Amino acid sequence: MPRAYFINPENASIEEVVLSNGLQAIKTLIGQESIDSDEVGREGDRLFFDEACFIRAKPDAKRFKLDTLPPVAGSGVFVGSAGDSNTLKDPSVSLEALRARVVFS
Repeated sequence: MPRAYFINPENASIEEVVLSNGLQAIKTLIGQESIDSDEVGREGDRLFFDEACFIRAKPDAKRFKLDTLPPVAGSGVFVGSAGDSNTLKDPSVSLEALRARVVFS
């Protein structure tokens, strides 16, 4: 079971979690059935988020920004992958390194 980092802009926190059932665990953490992901970094790490976060977001929604990606409304899950979004593994970066790359707003 891979570990991942749950990014919660509501309380500006990032915590380590274990994904006991892969993509379904990510959907549960994010709170949506329709999710999408972007590759972030050269090691295959991916950021999963609500596929419609840009449409559903209210003007006062809490957001977070990772590196140069557009700000994401709602929660996200940062996890490693082996080439695609279906084969998950531990992230290549530490929790502390990820915290340095995320800005909450």
